[in-house]
Amino acid sequence: MPNLPWYVYAMLLAPLAVTLFAAVYKSLQVRAARDWPSTPGKVVISNSEVRDVSFLDDSRENDHRVEPRNFANIVYEYTVSGQTLTNNRVSIDDDRGDFGIAETIARYPVGKAVTVFYNSRHPHEAVLERDTPKGWWGCLGIGMAIALAIIFGSVFGLNQLSEFIATRLGNPKVSPLVIVLGVFAAVLALFALAMRRAASLAKQWPMVAGTIKMSDISQYRAASTQAFSRGPLMFQRQVSFAYTYNNVAYSRVQATLATGVNSTSGWLARKFTTTYQDGAPVHVYVNPENPSEATLDPRGGFVLIWVLALLALAFGAAAYYVATHSMMFS
Repeated sequence: MPNLPWYVYAMLLAPLAVTLFAAVYKSLQVRAARDWPSTPGKVVISNSEVRDVSFLDDSRENDHRVEPRNFANIVYEYTVSGQTLTNNRVSIDDDRGDFGIAETIARYPVGKAVTVFYNSRHPHEAVLERDTPKGWWGCLGIGMAIALAIIFGSVFGLNQLSEFIATRLGNPKVSPLVIVLGVFAAVLALFALAMRRAASLAKQWPMVAGTIKMSDISQYRAASTQAFSRGPLMFQRQVSFAYTYNNVAYSRVQATLATGVNSTSGWLARKFTTTYQDGAPVHVYVNPENPSEATLDPRGGFVLIWVLALLALAFGAAAYYVATHSMMFS
């Protein structure tokens, strides 16, 4: 095993530990829900709605950002001890939105009779589905195994690669620099290829009519990079739009280079981003596999793709130069 400090391995394994803890916690919730009594209920509302979801974001001063997401809003009534109650939680699993909305609405139409499982101690706490999805643990196990293989494979692989390159350089001490530059080049190239493929697929998505809800410049404070100073004020063009796909209403905030780029200059954000008139009709490209994913311009990331490609070439050229002129760095 490579001779690395213990905290390096701790940092690599920390995300897996958090994932495993969350999985165990969710398993305990599912087991507790198995003992919940049931009562007949009826669906009274079945539609989609937009809710704000908070995410951790260490690039911001307050360490979080709020993102509007689409949810299936399934409201059902049920009676416990003569009291009529309502709830809109479908599954014991946490719903983070933007997935399976149309399927859930189709599964629970208005007027459908349902079985409601409720917490006898807190009857307002209830669900319609109290089991984890089929194959959930298997997928989790496979995902963790792959993550472990990638982590330790990378550690061992980089160690072996460093030794391999060091034996072929005039100055073996520059092998870590060559590897770092090469890794940067490879990662940037992969990002460019992934974005190019995503843009190519988005061009083939079906197009529907939509309406601009808001087009404005938002601002936030970036995280501080020094101990006693605040981060810079960042500006971002935000464009939200509404559309309907297969009779289900959705809302989305545009996230392409044309509108999603951040800048420390409000003038640049206004000058070099696309402005839309509130209420204006637009064409929306919708992902048929997940209609919550949509864009106004599937080619919006074209410039960023080229920037990433050029950066990849630059880092690759730098790695080649250092490798072929290693004696200059002695």
